Order: sequence, then structure tokens, then C-alpha cells
Amino acid sequence: MIDLRRLRDDPAYRAGIERKRVADGLIDDVLAADDARRVLVAEVEALRARQNAASKEIGRSTPEERPAKIAAASELKDELAAREPDLAAAEARARELALHLPNPADGSVPDGGEDDAEVLRTVGDEVAAPPLDHAAFGEAMGWVDSEHGAATSGSRFAYLQREAVMLEFALVQWVLGRLVAEGFVPVVPPVLVREQVMEEAGFFPTDRHQVYELPDDGLCLVGTAEVPLSALHRGEILAADSLPRRYVGFSSCFRREAGTYGKDTRGIFRVHQFDKVEMFSFAEPDTSWDELERLLAWEESIVADLGLPYRVISCAAGDLGPAAAKKYDIEVWLPSEGRYRELTSCSNYLDFSARRLETRVRGGSGTRLVHTLNGTACAVGRTLVFLAEHHQDADGSFTVPEVLRPFLGFDRVDPPA
Repeated sequence: MIDLRRLRDDPAYRAGIERKRVADGLIDDVLAADDARRVLVAEVEALRARQNAASKEIGRSTPEERPAKIAAASELKDELAAREPDLAAAEARARELALHLPNPADGSVPDGGEDDAEVLRTVGDEVAAPPLDHAAFGEAMGWVDSEHGAATSGSRFAYLQREAVMLEFALVQWVLGRLVAEGFVPVVPPVLVREQVMEEAGFFPTDRHQVYELPDDGLCLVGTAEVPLSALHRGEILAADSLPRRYVGFSSCFRREAGTYGKDTRGIFRVHQFDKVEMFSFAEPDTSWDELERLLAWEESIVADLGLPYRVISCAAGDLGPAAAKKYDIEVWLPSEGRYRELTSCSNYLDFSARRLETRVRGGSGTRLVHTLNGTACAVGRTLVFLAEHHQDADGSFTVPEVLRPFLGFDRVDPPA
């Protein structure tokens, strides 16, 4: 949720929202709805004050005056009862519109859209394509069965099998161990959450089209563990000396992938169901930008230790999600396509979600909203895609990254005979 007072009074705040390419007129509609709400708030508060004063007058009146005083108080009560529904409707209208406004892009974020990201650094070499691309390799090794996945569940579903399953759990265990050693609390959260939680996390209403819903139960399948992790401290006041509070969650995730028809249809690069290890941090407002850099550093170390060449980009304002003030992506070189593709990202939401969650921090100067941040530690399916191309050998075998070998008991996988 944005800060409506800052939207009215701070031109830079409004400009940060406009850089995200919001619908024409939406900002002015929000301000007009908020103005209407504020007028009604003043009217209702004035009526309540008059009613309270009239009630006190009844107690101080003489028997002769009392009937008139009671009638006057009753009239004010009726007038107040008539105005309160108008105020409730105005508040609901203002909130509904405000929920569609994104968090302003930070001033350090480049302008533009998806093609205008700023490349901050490139690490590793852009190697040539292997004998088989990731989809063909997964099929040849017996690791990915998309045919039966589609027959069972539809397009963009697959069975993960054989050594690929063992690689997945090795990745998860390795990443979790690294982050727990850094002080993260490991969590396996619910993957079904209430609609209210999706809204408070910053995903509804803008990203609703990407979410699988169970309307009979009032629940939604999450597209990231970030959603239930954000709700861990909803409505709470946290002590300043307890921050940052860092959590790392493992979950299955679900996305409709609306708007991607015809894209990445082979293999498991873009599927409806996938597993992910997600970092989430509740941070003090004064230190959240430093926290974002820490999340990025952890992500880079994981990708680098897997032997994957990558680059770090700062996403442009028009390519940011609704809740992110700034987002870094780590893109890994995909040899078969001859380009970098996104593997992980990390974002600073500032107080955008905390305003909805009502999560605060208490310090020496009182309470204020915390800042929330998130980062992908390991998108398992996509990581397997990149490993399949970068650790594929000329003879069709697969060399296990060194960091995963202690969790597997083998360092090489030969193709099936």
C-alpha cells in the first residue's frame, strides 16, 4: 500500500509511481477518492462531536429542557447514522483504487522497460552450446518426462525423475545449509493462503491473473514462499534489536504463466509447478538498502559456486513488480540460446507490504513500519536447466558440481544405455 499523504505532497514520490507506467488517470482518481473520503471523515467527526456534546447537555438540562435536548440529540444520531455508510463506502472506494498503485521506483532504478535494464557486472565466460540443449538432454537422460506430465496435468507440467530428483534435493539441502549458517531461520510454510494474505504481501489485486485459486475454500496457491513468510509477523510490533529477522523458506510454487503462450514450451524452464528456496527479511528502514546488497551477495555466491556464468542487472522501472522499489536479477548464460536468462532476483519493498501487513518496529523514537525484502536463493527447476547445459560432457554424461557431491555420493551420471 502506498503512502497517500506522500502521494499528495511529494512530487518525487508521485514521479516514482509514474515511472512504473501506471494507467492514465489512476493516480488522480486515487487522490480524488481520498479527498472525498477526507471530506466525509471531517463531516462524520464533526457530527460525532456535536452528538457527544448534545448527550452531555441532556444530563445538565432541567426537566423542562430535557425533551428538547433529547430530540436534538436524537436528530444528530439519525444524521450520523445516515452519513456513516457514506463514509464506509468512500473509504472502501479509496482503498480499492489505492491497491492498484505500485510502490514508487527508487531514484537509482533506470528508466524504461524490460529491455532497458542496467548491466552491473558480468562474471564468467559465455561458452558455446553443448551437444544437446537442456530439454533434449533432460529427455535423453530420462530426467524429465513432459509427455506424461502433459497427459496427466496439461501443458507446462512434467515428471522429474531419476538422478534429477536427487540433484534437486541436493541443491535444496546445500542452499538451506549455507543460509542457516548465515543466521536464516529455515521454514516450510503453507502453500495455500487466504486472499487477504495475497493482498497484504502485495500480489493482489495486480497479479491475480497469475494465481491459482480455490474459491470454495477461500484459498490461493502461492507462486513463492515469500507470501506466507511475509505473514509471519502480520500485525506485530518487532523490537529494533531483533532485526533483521531473516527466514529461508522451501516450498512448491504455482503460477499460471499468463501472457507467456508459446514461450519456453520445451523442458522445465517455464512450468506451472516448481520448487524454490526463498529468502525473506524484515529489516529496519535505515538499513534495508544494505540488506538488499547482502541478499544479492548470497545469491551470487550460490550461482558462482555452481560454476554458472552470470550477469547482474538492475531492472528498469517499467519492469519492476508492483511491490518492488528496486530489483536485481541474476541472469545466467544459456548456451543453447546464446543469451542470458533470469535465474534469481531480489527486491526491496521498503514499507509497501508492511503498510498492508501492519508490521512495525519499535525503537528509541517510537514505532514505524518495517521494511521487507525477498530474494530467490534457488529456483530449483531453472537451476537444473542451466546445470544440464553447463555441466554436460561431450560424451553425453553429466558432471556433478563439486559443492553437491557430498549430498549425492556420486560425481558423474552416465546416459542410460
